[in-house]
Amino acid sequence: MCPAPPFLRILTSCRVVFELFTELVPKTCDNFRALCTGEKGSSATGYPLYYKGSIIHRSIKDFMIQGGDFTKRDGTGGESIYSGTFADEDLSTPLDREGLLCMANKGPDTNGSQFFVTLRKCPHLNGKHVVFGRVAKGYNVIEQLADVPVDEKDRPRIPIVISNCGELELR
Repeated sequence: MCPAPPFLRILTSCRVVFELFTELVPKTCDNFRALCTGEKGSSATGYPLYYKGSIIHRSIKDFMIQGGDFTKRDGTGGESIYSGTFADEDLSTPLDREGLLCMANKGPDTNGSQFFVTLRKCPHLNGKHVVFGRVAKGYNVIEQLADVPVDEKDRPRIPIVISNCGELELR
């Protein structure tokens, strides 16, 4: 189990494992998986297509935490492995529980690299975001991240950095 706050020592060696819904939304899952491994190298704009070193840039208590903007690190950037953004694959999965892994977007068909993890049911987002996975292990880590103090724009006051990421082999 990971240590509880104080926040300066939080999550130094904790892991969150996501199960991806590859049969339902394969293109979205492959984008996320490849951004976790960094296997696609750099984008046409020169940014590494890799979550490692990026931050959780938004956290709203009892709602969600959001990350994946490895270009601007503020929620206004990011890009997919498909050069820019890509279309929504399936919007039918309801956001009906905590721990769902979803694509963040700026409207229909604008998926890039940003993702969020739900901290509760979010029925008001049904039909607006692709749900492509769930937290399989380490939800307590997500809860600890959600407890990090934020500023008036919901940005964590202490940097939450994805120090490492990749793909686990099922055995």
